[in-house]
Amino acid sequence: MRTDLRIHARPGLLPDIHAAGGLAARRTGPDTVHLIGTAATPLGGDEVFVTVVVEPGARLIVRSVAATLALPGRITRKSVAHWTFEIGGELDFDPEPTVVAGGADHESRTRLTLADRARVRLRERVQIGRSGEESGCWTGEFTADIGDVPLLRHRLELGADTATDDPLAAPRALESELRYPDDRPAETTGLTAARLPLAAGGSLYTRTSTALTPVG
Repeated sequence: MRTDLRIHARPGLLPDIHAAGGLAARRTGPDTVHLIGTAATPLGGDEVFVTVVVEPGARLIVRSVAATLALPGRITRKSVAHWTFEIGGELDFDPEPTVVAGGADHESRTRLTLADRARVRLRERVQIGRSGEESGCWTGEFTADIGDVPLLRHRLELGADTATDDPLAAPRALESELRYPDDRPAETTGLTAARLPLAAGGSLYTRTSTALTPVG
């Protein structure tokens, strides 16, 4: 199945939403949108295309009502989500985690383009496996630019069959957050978490662990 979702925020107007497939969105405030699953997706073989546009002078907050569950399909285990962000105003993007079920292989491809005065907080959380599952696999690619200036080129893999997989010690959960602008200095927490400033401005926080920390 193919899913297409487009969210467009303009100054002084409610966000405009167009959706087809297994993912929709609902306006839950003047500048807030919640993502809502309308079908079991992503399954193996599915592709999800999400585009978020925030014009200069506009503000958009994106959340989700539940976690995303990636499942293997009958023919293939691989699913792909394409995230495209074109930000001229302010975006706060923080959905619930993606859980990659046992046997599933999910890939997330994120493309972020920022204007000079844009402001962004973009958070991603991933958990390999439901309770008792270890065999899921996730790959994330993140490309970000400020106009024509490169901001970030980032790729991570988690789970079974990845280059760093180790059933005894390899992480099974990831939290990642890009902020722009952000002038805080570099900071590390133990061996598994770090916030690093980016050369063109902003910062990238990354934390890996065996499981995401429950909220509440």
